[in-house]
Amino acid sequence: MNGEPRRAASSRTVKRLQAHLRGLVGKAIHDYAMIADGDRVMVCLSGGKDSHTLLDLLLSLQRGAPIDFSLLAVNLDQQQPGFPKAVLPEYLASRGVRYHIIEQDTYRVVKRLIPEGKTMCGLCSRLRRGALYRFAAEHGITKIALGHHRDDIVETFFLNLFFGGRLKAMAPKLLSEDRRHIVIRPLAYVCERDIARYARSCAFPIIPCRLCGSQQNLQRTAVKRMLCEWERLNPGRTDTIFAALRRLEPQHLADARWQDFAGLEALRLAAMACVTDGLETDEHELLAAGAARQ
Repeated sequence: MNGEPRRAASSRTVKRLQAHLRGLVGKAIHDYAMIADGDRVMVCLSGGKDSHTLLDLLLSLQRGAPIDFSLLAVNLDQQQPGFPKAVLPEYLASRGVRYHIIEQDTYRVVKRLIPEGKTMCGLCSRLRRGALYRFAAEHGITKIALGHHRDDIVETFFLNLFFGGRLKAMAPKLLSEDRRHIVIRPLAYVCERDIARYARSCAFPIIPCRLCGSQQNLQRTAVKRMLCEWERLNPGRTDTIFAALRRLEPQHLADARWQDFAGLEALRLAAMACVTDGLETDEHELLAAGAARQ
């Protein structure tokens, strides 16, 4: 009897967490127009906690959505030694989820091309992306859903900043380079800590990646440690950084592709002329006026 109140409290906690995560996913889908009526959404299921949570929340949202869209869980079996092939099919079948398993030996390709001790993630992700994009093109998929969360996005920003010299992260929604696919990240507002809690409470059949999971010296691991320490010292800092990624002000950066630095003098002269003439105008009209006076 003593265990009943604890189980009830635990159940309420899980339901509150699910409602919280559903709300964040629903908001991201709305904010970035991720899913439309009639979409065929391919959920890329790796077997990790993130993609399991993504699929579970999309299934939950689908049941009460005001629009009609379909979900297809797709797993890429990379032929890693010891990979438990039966786990995902059995789990998905038990939940009545439509699924497809792509079999492609990317494991052997990565092991052959990447020297021992070097980071495998770059090549591995490119090979996975190619296989998933091909499947999407062949099966009329309109949206490709990935399990990247808020912390992934912030970590990627710092990876590009520190090691790539670019202000670049992961967009919640993007058009692929060949313009044939739209990729969405419905977990963009969800933090990894809450995903881990939810995955534990749901007892998802987690399959760890043994290809790169043992590589402890990855740059991403170092960035993750840095952000965890920042968060420990200043709780909420990751939220603030992510908020900054949503409020870009390119005119205050140094990229001449986004700011016409040479045209600033024309803007100044046009503004001075308008003040002298007692006119009120916007920036586009100022540019036109400046160009006309030159």
